[in-house]
Amino acid sequence: MDLPEETVADLTKRLHRVEGQVRGVAQMLADGRDCREVVTQLTAATKALEQAGFVLLAAGLTWCLEDPDRSAAAGYAIEDVQKLFTKLA
Repeated sequence: MDLPEETVADLTKRLHRVEGQVRGVAQMLADGRDCREVVTQLTAATKALEQAGFVLLAAGLTWCLEDPDRSAAAGYAIEDVQKLFTKLA
């Protein structure tokens, strides 16, 4: 799948942000922070990771729609990418 450079850069930035959030959650646990605070941060990290997945799939679906023959030849039939959406949902 060919993704635009700006999409890859955006996804990389999002994933680095999630990585920082997860490290923060681990530190909160080590510090003995309140369960509600930890769950709130876990929820934020989970949501951010889901959003990164949707950005990736949206870019992939766009690629499939713009060049269906090439994407199918690469193993990315539109139906397959649609199935990936349901896995994320």
